[in-house]
Amino acid sequence: MTRFHFLLVILLCVSSQLAVAQAAADKILGQYLSPKKDGKIEVYKVGETYFGKVVSGNNPRKDVNNPNPALRTRDLLGMVFLTNFTYKDGEYSNGEIYDPENGKTYSCKMWLDKGNLKVRGYIGLSILGRTETFTKIN
Repeated sequence: MTRFHFLLVILLCVSSQLAVAQAAADKILGQYLSPKKDGKIEVYKVGETYFGKVVSGNNPRKDVNNPNPALRTRDLLGMVFLTNFTYKDGEYSNGEIYDPENGKTYSCKMWLDKGNLKVRGYIGLSILGRTETFTKIN
């Protein structure tokens, strides 16, 4: 085998590994039913970073609990509340979640469990947090 062929084989192996890893990471993309079953969210990707936004809800509301008075009149519908997640080893981490129920933002990590999305918001250590389950709908 010539040196060129050897390098070509290595390149193909590496690129196929990257494609498999990317496909695993993108399994999170799609729509989910909220834990209270009263709305839908969509997880999407920008570059290599994952986000989530509210796409529908039974009771369209405003962000009345936001600590910033200027934002209290914004609609929750369409709001990005999961931000800046990166994928590594089966987990989406280094992100944040905004909780419109109390107007606070928390550190957050996410993972898939039997096709559903587990979202854990926390302050400081993830063991000091709460996990919610979003049910995959498509």
